[in-house]
Amino acid sequence: MQPVVVVTGASSGIGAALVRLLAETRRYQVVATTRQASFPRMVELFRTTPQVACYSLDVDQFDTHTEVIRTIHQRFGRIDVLVNNAAISYRAVVEDMSPEEEYQQFAVNYFGPMNLIRAVLPLMRSQRSGKIINVSSVGGMMAMPTMSPYSASKFALEGASEALWYEVRPWNIFVTLVQPGFVRSEAFRKVLLPQKAKQKAQQPYRWEYQAMQRFIDRLMERALATPHSVARVIYRVIRARKPPLRVPATPDAWFFILFRRLLPRRLYHWILYHQLPQWHRQ
Repeated sequence: MQPVVVVTGASSGIGAALVRLLAETRRYQVVATTRQASFPRMVELFRTTPQVACYSLDVDQFDTHTEVIRTIHQRFGRIDVLVNNAAISYRAVVEDMSPEEEYQQFAVNYFGPMNLIRAVLPLMRSQRSGKIINVSSVGGMMAMPTMSPYSASKFALEGASEALWYEVRPWNIFVTLVQPGFVRSEAFRKVLLPQKAKQKAQQPYRWEYQAMQRFIDRLMERALATPHSVARVIYRVIRARKPPLRVPATPDAWFFILFRRLLPRRLYHWILYHQLPQWHRQ
């Protein structure tokens, strides 16, 4: 029986690249999931790929998760790997986010993945094996201006995953955080803005938003990593017998890890601050 891999956010970007890569190997039964709005596009994307089964799953609709996981398990008899890839990103300063927008950020990036993990863990414990792969980000280990809600959600995912790594090892279940940095894809153009930030003429952070947007766009466009290269890293984690807790997925992720780890904290923050756009001079 082929191992069963469930991938969220599989209609585009890293998720779609991973599903294609897994299907091409013919070693896995791949379950591709995406939110209802993107489901027809995903079905069309994998229409001619028999190794891929498509399911609608809105990560922020928690009350549907148990039933979807149960249906997948009943159909295939097991779930070996869960890849929590689906995510959204608000570009916002702390002051501009409303509680409702903050909750939406966490619902997709943190609460949803945690709820899906709770749905699959009893199945993996009964199998006494499994892998949970959470796609995190460099934003989960360092924060930048206008990225506070996104970084907060990824910091939370990192902390919970680290605790989970200890909790489930007795059942031969491995937890891994895959940490991409800047990736050359269209995903960075899909960032969300809070309502306050849309009123640019009236709000005091307008220069900060503009400077950071240009800064991040430039880094994304020049990035060496692609969705396919990150998908290959995730594939290696799936193939590994005992994958580590954290796996950097891009060259810049390795750099940022060393940069933060080796420098004294005060020097690290000073250097980073002076490398960021100095919008207050505009």
